[in-house]
Order: sequence, then structure tokens, then C-alpha cells
Amino acid sequence: RKKKTKVLNLIDRLVNYKASVCLFIKNLCVPFDNNLAERDLRMIKVKTKVSGCFRSEEGAQEYLTIMSYIGTAHKHGINAFTAIREALLGNSDIIFN
Repeated sequence: RKKKTKVLNLIDRLVNYKASVCLFIKNLCVPFDNNLAERDLRMIKVKTKVSGCFRSEEGAQEYLTIMSYIGTAHKHGINAFTAIREALLGNSDIIFN
């Protein structure tokens, strides 16, 4: 059997999984892509690209903690500003209610 090219493999995969690939068209609750992890990492890469690097490991950890908190708040439908304000007032568990 002759080896298929990457394009033919992609076409075959799309044909086989057409219902799953196009589900977002029929059901508006399904996101266009399911790549939350990549989107979360993208901000870290942009921050590193803009500033060159983090100055310390501690600074990087603090940035990641804040971005993780904001990301969780967003996923729960809470405005980032509201979540940060509540966290500074001692109500950091607001995003889990």
C-alpha cells in the first residue's frame, strides 16, 4: 500500500469525523475549538516575547498565579476586575461560588 500524504490523511480524518468537527455549527454551546490550554499558554508566550523574559522565577510564578486566577474567574463568567477587587478585599473564593 502506498503511503498517504499529510493532506490526504487530513481529508480522510475530516471525512471520518465530520459530525464531530462540525458540531459547533448545529450546537452554539459548543466552542469552535476546544483548546483552552493553548489559549492559556499563549498569554505567557506573548508576555515573554514583549518583555524579553521574566526577571526572576518568583515574578514568573506570581504572574502565573494571577493569570490562572483571572482565567478561572473568566471561565465562571466573572469579570476580571471584579475578581481581582474581591481577592484584594479578602474574598478570593468568589470565583468558586
